[in-house]
Amino acid sequence: MTAAGRVADTGPATAPPHGPLTAAGRVADTGPATAPPHGPRVPLRVATYNIHAGAGEDNVFDLDRTAAAIRDLDADVIGLQEVDVHWGARSDFTDEARELAGRLHMRVFFAPIYDLPADPADGPRRQYGVAVLSRFPVRDAQNHEITRLSTQTPDPVPAPAPGFAEVTVTVRGAIVHVYSTHLDYRTDPSVRRAQADDMLAVLAEDCGPKVLLGEFNAEPEAPELAELWGPLRDAAPNGGKTYPALDPVKRIDVVAVSPDVTVARTHEARTTASDHRPVVADLLLRRPGH
Repeated sequence: MTAAGRVADTGPATAPPHGPLTAAGRVADTGPATAPPHGPRVPLRVATYNIHAGAGEDNVFDLDRTAAAIRDLDADVIGLQEVDVHWGARSDFTDEARELAGRLHMRVFFAPIYDLPADPADGPRRQYGVAVLSRFPVRDAQNHEITRLSTQTPDPVPAPAPGFAEVTVTVRGAIVHVYSTHLDYRTDPSVRRAQADDMLAVLAEDCGPKVLLGEFNAEPEAPELAELWGPLRDAAPNGGKTYPALDPVKRIDVVAVSPDVTVARTHEARTTASDHRPVVADLLLRRPGH
């Protein structure tokens, strides 16, 4: 199941050649295509990063600092969480998805979790969600629904809601599905358990290599996440802690991959540009027919 995603297009005025219109909108295209190399294995560096709406561990909004931290990862595809688009004063009403894509010269797909009326009424809609940045051509992008417990309504009950981003990326002849997710933060694990089931249902509809990037708000060995491991595997089972960024005590920012993806190495970046540390994974993909 999908829900309409917010269009984020930082490319030229004409339609981007590698960012087709989809049910979820147009993918922003600001980077050049890359010619495929020879050989059966295709390298891909991915990262997941909760950007804390552009505020650092010091709680100061500084999108230049956020962009610099992402640039330093030197990743080809990055899943972002806690992305504001005209959300409010905390992020200076900035369209963070568009701004980061422009500064980093990458394509972007933004998938709102919340899409609220403008404030003031004549301004753009207020949105908050997840995003995927990509150096490589994007064939398709969708904003899927998973179970959520809203933070925007009184007395919420678990219900399907958008904000599970999927992009299908062409990487030097290989096609890979990349997902960005942000799971529920509350102590009760039942919503995260439902979210894990919902994500697996989405992944089951796709063929080929898959990479799940996200903030899980639980450590990978948490019981509510157990169903993920089998269809996917933790790319950094011995990885370092990621939260809080200054002196982390929990590993809740995760890269997970399907069994047909080889993990070459992983690391956590030591930065306080957010209250989370990014996780970087160097992967190897097989091109079709190899």
